[in-house]
Amino acid sequence: MTDSLKAVYIKTYGCQMNVYDSGRMLDIMRPHGFHHTDDINTADVIILNTCTIREKAAEKVYSELGRILILKNERTKLGKETVIVIAGCVAQAEGKEVIRRAPFVDIVVGPQSYHNLPMLLEQIKRNKSWIVKLDFEENNKFDLLPEELGKGSSISFLSIQEGCDKFCHFCVVPYTRGAEFSRPVSNIYREALIMAKNGVKEIILLGQNVSAYRGLPPDIVEDHDIDHKIHKDLKNQENNTIIISDIQKNHKKNDNFNYWSLSKLIENIANIKEIKRIGYTTSHPIDMLNDINLIFLHCTEKKLMPYLHLPVQSGSNKILKSMNRKHTREEYFQIINLFRKYRPDIALSSDFIVGYPGETDDDFADTIDLVKQIEYSQAFSFKYSARPGTPASEINNQIDEKIKDQRLQILQELLRKQQMIFNLQKIGDEMEVIFEKPGKKNGQVIGKSPYMQSVVCDGSLDIIGEIMNVKIVDAKQNSLFGKII
Repeated sequence: MTDSLKAVYIKTYGCQMNVYDSGRMLDIMRPHGFHHTDDINTADVIILNTCTIREKAAEKVYSELGRILILKNERTKLGKETVIVIAGCVAQAEGKEVIRRAPFVDIVVGPQSYHNLPMLLEQIKRNKSWIVKLDFEENNKFDLLPEELGKGSSISFLSIQEGCDKFCHFCVVPYTRGAEFSRPVSNIYREALIMAKNGVKEIILLGQNVSAYRGLPPDIVEDHDIDHKIHKDLKNQENNTIIISDIQKNHKKNDNFNYWSLSKLIENIANIKEIKRIGYTTSHPIDMLNDINLIFLHCTEKKLMPYLHLPVQSGSNKILKSMNRKHTREEYFQIINLFRKYRPDIALSSDFIVGYPGETDDDFADTIDLVKQIEYSQAFSFKYSARPGTPASEINNQIDEKIKDQRLQILQELLRKQQMIFNLQKIGDEMEVIFEKPGKKNGQVIGKSPYMQSVVCDGSLDIIGEIMNVKIVDAKQNSLFGKII
């Protein structure tokens, strides 16, 4: 790669998987001489890692591209080259349509192909023409594990599963991320070890449907003469991963393999002494009861955080059926009640869609009723947005935007009240906080509670990266305030 293309700016839209992918893009590019910049004006390579869950999210990308074109033209006048990359789900869903709408874009790369970025940038340098790379290559993007993985952070995402087979009628994820694919246990564990070695204390296991994790276990790989003494030797990781990947691609042909569940994976990662906290996101209700030990684990494993993000989308059985969610509100309550039985202090989070096609006032009332009964610590709520190619976009009974707005305001006001109540209940509690960054004011540091809340304390920047006992003395809508004990 030429010396003229070194500074990389990346803007991330959407879910935590995209946040993870953005970090991996930077990890993959660093060995090729690139470095990250937060200043888009100095960037030689600009990457927009996109989301297409909602129409507004996709259109924001094109709006941002208009501003980037102005910057690119200004840099061209100064003799500076700028490469523009559209990555992520908009890239996968729209492909060459991105080039048609924004012909100044150089590279369009899907979420399963971003490991090719160094090669694609080299091709751009040589050929000076746009490239679209949208191949589904499953495990290939995980093959290279940089030794600096997790450096500089006490909290890190670790992707264990991608894709989704549920085909909810409103969702494009199965089309942009592909079928459900679980990474082999040994690869995940190796990556956790690297993170622990580099100072990571909290790992969040990540997947589009993380509760569907079914990973190829180490003993299956050992039957193929693979050395898995990964505590002692990380140097052989590249060759091992390639062979494991070949086995994984054929795993559906042999139903006798005893795949590991999410709970078993968590139990083993908890054995890494440097890792102090473990979380996971995002789950689907219909998979939760297939791994009942996961519920018990929230009671018995101290490292497993008391937090569950379990999207329900609607409280109406009629709408859930129309959405193809494959569960009822009663089944959702059953799962929540089990978690609360074994971990009474668990913080609950969810996703909601209002204004789904055919949603009546009674259907929306069912959603409000569900929220009131569950009492969430936080939640994410959105107006329904028709995505091209999804079954829901073809339903005739679409809801008026004004009605969507009204319902969203009602729901969000209730969720805000519940979040405030949950935060206020923590006043007087003592809890362990991982400190991540400086606060807005001098002498302040910000950390994260076991319940995924921001915690602000007076303290030295020296404690960033450390876990400290904190007594909560005050609470606001989006954060807690505490004193270090």
